[in-house]
Amino acid sequence: MRLRRNFAGFGAMTMVIAATAAVAFYGGQVSGGRNAGSVQAAEPVAAARAVDPDSVTLTDEQTKAVKVAVVVEHDFVARHETEGWIDFNEDRSVQVFPQWPGRIARVIAKAGDDVKQGDVLFTIDSTDLVSVESNLIAAAGVQQLTTRALERARAMLESQSIAQKDFDQAAADQQTAQANLEAARTAVRIFGKTDAEIDRIVASRSTAAELRIRSPIDGRVTVRNAAPGLLVQPGNGPAPFTVADISTMWMIANVAEDEAPRVRLAQPVEASLTAFPDRTFHGSVSHIGAAVDPNTHRVTVRSEIRDSRHKLRAQMLGTFVIRTGAAVRSPAVAPAAVVREGDGTMEVFVTTVPHRFVRRTVKIGMQQDGLDQIVEGVAAGERIAADGALFLANELALQAR
Repeated sequence: MRLRRNFAGFGAMTMVIAATAAVAFYGGQVSGGRNAGSVQAAEPVAAARAVDPDSVTLTDEQTKAVKVAVVVEHDFVARHETEGWIDFNEDRSVQVFPQWPGRIARVIAKAGDDVKQGDVLFTIDSTDLVSVESNLIAAAGVQQLTTRALERARAMLESQSIAQKDFDQAAADQQTAQANLEAARTAVRIFGKTDAEIDRIVASRSTAAELRIRSPIDGRVTVRNAAPGLLVQPGNGPAPFTVADISTMWMIANVAEDEAPRVRLAQPVEASLTAFPDRTFHGSVSHIGAAVDPNTHRVTVRSEIRDSRHKLRAQMLGTFVIRTGAAVRSPAVAPAAVVREGDGTMEVFVTTVPHRFVRRTVKIGMQQDGLDQIVEGVAAGERIAADGALFLANELALQAR
């Protein structure tokens, strides 16, 4: 009886141990099966990441955020862009001084007036003019007197009333008087008097101290320092008037010294001025400074621009683009298609099959006309993400985590 109880207890314990082992066995099988499934599911993802870490595949909904375009070719021109200003063409600007000293009597022209060559700018009262006019009147009187004496001598010589030597003397006196008259007319002519005005002076036997100072060229009065009563002398500054030919103007730019060696005479220049945002002015380099400014380390570059409409004004500000090389035809993309990484790398996303984009490193050159020049990385004709490239870069970053 006692042995039977012990056997029964031993059997019960054996069944419990077996059941526990079975549970542990099957539990391990179930648990192992789940873990194995997770490993098997992760293996393809890890393998995919290892195979192509630079590609991203989008869903139909995500694809709507990306705009695909074809890489085109564009002519990029080597050029230098800088700031500058407009100024008068000093090669065609004249400071107007009187030829003789005097006191300003009248001021006729004003600053900003457009004048023609020969227009009177101002007048002065000149004692020198009075002196030469007096000499003119005296020379004219002597010439008339000697002319009449010669006529009488010729008549007397014909009637043999005088000797030949007396007639010769009368002729010599008349020739001297005629030469003195011509010299006196020339002296008055130097003061700007016309032949008609000189004839009136001789006829009226009167002098006028007013001397008219005329514009030597067609242009615009850019400076007026003249005022009535002001004593002026030739060459003593400031000049009473300055007249500039405004058919051409100067565009003056300051070019950085490291860019200066690329600038050459006669290179084309384009100017975009703040005052005329919808218009481009064209010119060419006419002068390159011989020295570098020690304060700014820039070189002054000057170009001439034609302005037949006289729209430009001195000191207008603008942006000048100097063409420093020939055009180069290269692949071009929109700036939105390029993603700049933190290390400075430039990237675009190329697609050959729907929904899939592959990251590709590119090298950017010039930026012109709203396009980026692609020096290397993609070729014309390839399809890239023209808009939404940043979205693709973010998706690729999330995929890599």
